[in-house]
Amino acid sequence: MFLAFETSCDETSAAVVHEGRVLSNVVSSQIAMHAEYGGVVPELAAREHLRNLMPLARAALREAHISPSGLTGIAATQGPGLPSALMVGLKAAQAMAFELRLPFFGIHHHEAHLYSPWLQGKPPVADFSQFQPNISLIVSGGHTMLLHVVSESKHHLLGSTVDDAAGECFDKAGKLMGLPYPAGPHIDQLAAQGNPRAFDFPRPMLTEPHDDFSFSGLKTSVRYFLRDHPALLGDVQGIRDLSASVQAAIVEVLVGKTIRAARRLGVRCVTASGGVTCNSRLRQDLAAACQREGFQLRLAERSLCTDNAAMIGILAERKALHGASPTPLDVDILPNWELV
Repeated sequence: MFLAFETSCDETSAAVVHEGRVLSNVVSSQIAMHAEYGGVVPELAAREHLRNLMPLARAALREAHISPSGLTGIAATQGPGLPSALMVGLKAAQAMAFELRLPFFGIHHHEAHLYSPWLQGKPPVADFSQFQPNISLIVSGGHTMLLHVVSESKHHLLGSTVDDAAGECFDKAGKLMGLPYPAGPHIDQLAAQGNPRAFDFPRPMLTEPHDDFSFSGLKTSVRYFLRDHPALLGDVQGIRDLSASVQAAIVEVLVGKTIRAARRLGVRCVTASGGVTCNSRLRQDLAAACQREGFQLRLAERSLCTDNAAMIGILAERKALHGASPTPLDVDILPNWELV
């Protein structure tokens, strides 16, 4: 039975998992606090993690009906992420592991996202019985990457963003439109009543043969478009159409590159996770594309798309189950830890 912490950015989370079942997964979001600044302020994020982590840990244990003495392991995100934020969760987990004399596992945040689509149901249960090689899309505010997952413990990075991530593009385009931070969910809502073909925006790197992404050019295109059409900002339907058109451009690139990689590598399964996977158009278009290709699709449940400790605990438990050695208690955070 593992207690896990996640503090890589602006969500504080604690979870208890046991034999693939999530017994509790408590998350405290800092969105409202950071909205005032239009983005995450690292020092404020770290302070909120310090304030909230132990109360959340106690809440997670209560919800799971377990005491610290009943735990068999402790896990925390070791990286990548904001250094000051990572430090809070990692050091708290190491201290608990030391005090309780339990094995500790430092977990790669993105690797945990890789396996979150295999958590299904309420409460979530890890279903690895149907695991198969897959192409995995991880897409969030800070990262956009494609991986070939060969087996449960073996994966290869195919490509990642060379500049802005997809979620960052959503947020920056939304800021140009005057939408609140984070703008991604607002664009999703507005786009539902907009015309995705109203305005033609570039699909960066969609036709290039590699698996990398780039979204800075799309963001710049939106900036110039609004410079040349300032009256659009006062038109409600115009903002809806603009939201739908920007969203369509981002989603077409994500879906197109994912499906192309799956075809090329001959896999029959596609997975997607990360905060942007909450986007309705992405979920819809990826499902339609996989159905056309005859691929199985596993999308992380919306509650597990954003940063959470459940996926950290599940991956730690799987590593322990497969005989991985615990992480030494004197390791430090790895803010730039690359997933290869």
